[in-house]
Amino acid sequence: MKEYDFIIIGAGAAGLMMADGMGKDPAFRDKSILLLDKDDKTTNDRTWCFWEKGSGLFDHILYKKWDEIYFAGKKHAEKYPIAPYFYKMVRGIDFYEHYLKRIASYPNVTFSQETVQKIKDQKHKGVEVHTQTNNYIAQQVFSSQLSFKDLKTPSKYPILQQHFIGWFIQTKEAVFDASQATFMDFSVAQQGNTRFMYVLPFSETSALFEYTLFSETLLPKEEYEEAIKDYLTTHFKGVDFEIIEKEQGSIPMTCLDFSLQNTEKVYHIGTAGGWSKPSTGYTFSNTAKKSAALLQHLKENKPLDSFQKRNRFWMYDVLLLNILYRNNELGQSIFESLFAKRNPQLIFKFLDEETTWYEDVYIMMAPAPLPFIKSLFRHLYWIVTRQKQRW
Repeated sequence: MKEYDFIIIGAGAAGLMMADGMGKDPAFRDKSILLLDKDDKTTNDRTWCFWEKGSGLFDHILYKKWDEIYFAGKKHAEKYPIAPYFYKMVRGIDFYEHYLKRIASYPNVTFSQETVQKIKDQKHKGVEVHTQTNNYIAQQVFSSQLSFKDLKTPSKYPILQQHFIGWFIQTKEAVFDASQATFMDFSVAQQGNTRFMYVLPFSETSALFEYTLFSETLLPKEEYEEAIKDYLTTHFKGVDFEIIEKEQGSIPMTCLDFSLQNTEKVYHIGTAGGWSKPSTGYTFSNTAKKSAALLQHLKENKPLDSFQKRNRFWMYDVLLLNILYRNNELGQSIFESLFAKRNPQLIFKFLDEETTWYEDVYIMMAPAPLPFIKSLFRHLYWIVTRQKQRW
């Protein structure tokens, strides 16, 4: 078997950030690193968006940024300036090209296009990684492989999905306001779910429209696309457009303990490691923070099982997801209350888990409190019941 110190499985955001971090850090200079992915990463298969104050690490590969966002609910609609924040977008293809080029310059990092078929932790002997063409062994494996099937285990923590289909469209007429991103537009029919349109205009004639749901199950593809057509007909009546690209995705929204799938030498990262924000599905910014922190953790020779710890924001996510799981239609009213009563800067700060206790309370007082109180008591009841079962 070919031997490496580290094998990273998956060349998405987390895998590439980890490989790049190891490649450029002198602390890993004498370590051999293999990055595996089934794709060659030459297609624009996704977009990542995030909010950030001022300039940041990814500004050189941004496709677009906005300093204003638009939110619309059933009774409240408003355009918000978000300074000192910007809402930023990175295309997958630009990210891949940049980071694969950097990784190719590191003598101790190798990228190989291979499909991983099996991972076997041999404990003190290392981890075997089998692909369709090669067998490898490493002292430590970081995997970003995730299957929703793997998450469907009995759990007290519900599993929802943020799922969407998006159209990149081009028009002949100038119809879009490229200065603002539509963060959430709940004017679409909810149909018993949390459904909204997400619109990112790149110019006056081009934009991305995504029909997005927070719910347990996916829809037939036709239903997403019909919703996008209806939205375009309603808001841009009579405008001719051409579909340039399409994208589709699904991100888990759960407070499930992802570390349960780890072993001593196989550690999951990115979405597979629970790095997506459970209550929103946002992943990119959190992945940048987590990958840097994980590399520092490794440099300090700390055990991996001590890396990720729960905090009070995890509990807030638990409460919201419990509400959306039982009463999925309440999402619209909760988010509308937040944007109607609180400024987006504070909402961003809260979602970044940077608020104080006082700010947390202020944020949570915006929506109707009864669903959250019920959710809290349900969770407390489960904790007490579990303790009694242990006794």
